[in-house]
Amino acid sequence: MKQPSDEARLPLDGVRVIAVEQYGAGPFGTMLMADLGAEVIKIENPSDGGDVGRQVGPYFFEEGNSHFFQAFNRNKRSLTLNLKTAAGREVLEALVETSDALIDNLRGTQAERLRLTYEDLKDINPRIVCAHLSAYGREGTRKSWPGYDYLMQAEAGYLSLTGEPNGPPARFGLSIVDMMTGLMTGFALVSALVGARETGRGRDVDVSLFDVALHNLNYLAAWYFNGGHRQGREPRSAHPSLTPSQLYRTRDGWIFVMCNKEKFWPLFCAKLGRPKLATDPRFHDFKARLAHRDELTELLDRTFETLDTQDWIERLAGSVPVAPVYDVAQALDNPFVREQRRVASFQPRNGGPSVDMLTGPIRLSDMDLPTHCGPQLGEDSETILAELGYTPAGIARLREEGAV
Repeated sequence: MKQPSDEARLPLDGVRVIAVEQYGAGPFGTMLMADLGAEVIKIENPSDGGDVGRQVGPYFFEEGNSHFFQAFNRNKRSLTLNLKTAAGREVLEALVETSDALIDNLRGTQAERLRLTYEDLKDINPRIVCAHLSAYGREGTRKSWPGYDYLMQAEAGYLSLTGEPNGPPARFGLSIVDMMTGLMTGFALVSALVGARETGRGRDVDVSLFDVALHNLNYLAAWYFNGGHRQGREPRSAHPSLTPSQLYRTRDGWIFVMCNKEKFWPLFCAKLGRPKLATDPRFHDFKARLAHRDELTELLDRTFETLDTQDWIERLAGSVPVAPVYDVAQALDNPFVREQRRVASFQPRNGGPSVDMLTGPIRLSDMDLPTHCGPQLGEDSETILAELGYTPAGIARLREEGAV
């Protein structure tokens, strides 16, 4: 563990973010900001059990505290607040006065209905940044549509790219659009916050699942727009234009090799014990190898099938870009994960059992990231309300009115 100096601070220490969020995409983005020191105040409706992610099974620590919820909400605070009540709105506006940003991940029409836009809040705090994460954006014909990750993968072409050429459409194995959209929204929020601190004026920033899913097509879009190329599935999860860059069979499983620079090809052949392949006219450069990929795959399969995956990893790793093909359990039990301290026991702020989870992917040179597990529903309500100046009698009034 790194021992921070007295002057060391997390990068977002002092930044307060109000998070009107639930489920996956929004919470993932604010969690990354909380890792870096932002105070993320998670707004949860007391009348419906809070973030729906608390009820996403099948695994629970206790009722209302699912493994899923914990995976998206470390290092945050929870304030129960019904934004549809006058008293709840009063509390929100008091929070806005002392906050840097507000993020929501609601349907595209909901931010305006709940008055969560910059136009609604600028008179309270002209520096506030309002970040909106929705399925299809806050403009256009789909602004009121609900939407989820897998739908975006389907419409943005991902399912046509995943799997074997003759197989059915297949989605990406993780909710990758949710997580990338959360990350993109966090990036947009922090970027807008830099501008607000420079100019004294905040703004709205919008990110949608659909736009992020579409943007991820990236070079495939450039190929289509400028060359008319329609990329489809490649055999063995292969790179569409470079080879060897795909799966190969070993004696006991699979291995993934990526010779994505020409310098790796002769080294790879030597490590395989087949140095003559490096100068074979069929395989001597990327263009030749791509033209003879099926033939090369058959040759390399025969070689790889003589040894187990781990034998090949020991022979190739560090010299040629290569990886074993693991299932989820093998990936998490990988000794390299433990060596790099990528798993930690996250502690509740107010007592209770710890939660073992992956740590954040960002590393700081002078200190470790915090490891507090996700809050209980409304865990911080009384503390936050007291910080805003509410007395015990005032807090009791809010509870009577169903605001908190």
